[in-house]
Amino acid sequence: MKPTEPQFKVRSVTIDDLPQIAKFIEPFVAEGKLLPRTTEELEDLLPHGFIAEMDGQIIGFAALEIYSPKLSEVRSLAVMPIYRGKGVGRELIARCVERARERKVLEVMAITSNEEFFKQCGFDFTLPGEKKALFLMTRDI
Repeated sequence: MKPTEPQFKVRSVTIDDLPQIAKFIEPFVAEGKLLPRTTEELEDLLPHGFIAEMDGQIIGFAALEIYSPKLSEVRSLAVMPIYRGKGVGRELIARCVERARERKVLEVMAITSNEEFFKQCGFDFTLPGEKKALFLMTRDI
């Protein structure tokens, strides 16, 4: 019999979580996987942010930023490396998509360096009608 995987839970972010989230994302920012976030930016993500936790420790984070009734974006998805491949990221994405549906937002986009993961979550490069997102960088990073 296979040992049971440790169980994590996903819940909405509270204001009290913000210091721990800021600390949690630091290594991802240092690696260049996430953009740095100010306290104010994290507060803006609060209404639609989710954390995955196990034994009181944050093991994953993601937020949905709603731009309009038409468009939202999955922001700052991060999962501790030892918990990748265990459904944490998939559940965080599912919560973001569910929130978009609750708010009746038409489209959810993700800007990522891990396109295969998002494709497994149902994302694609085009939308019905062959709509695609195009980007232009206005400054060096």
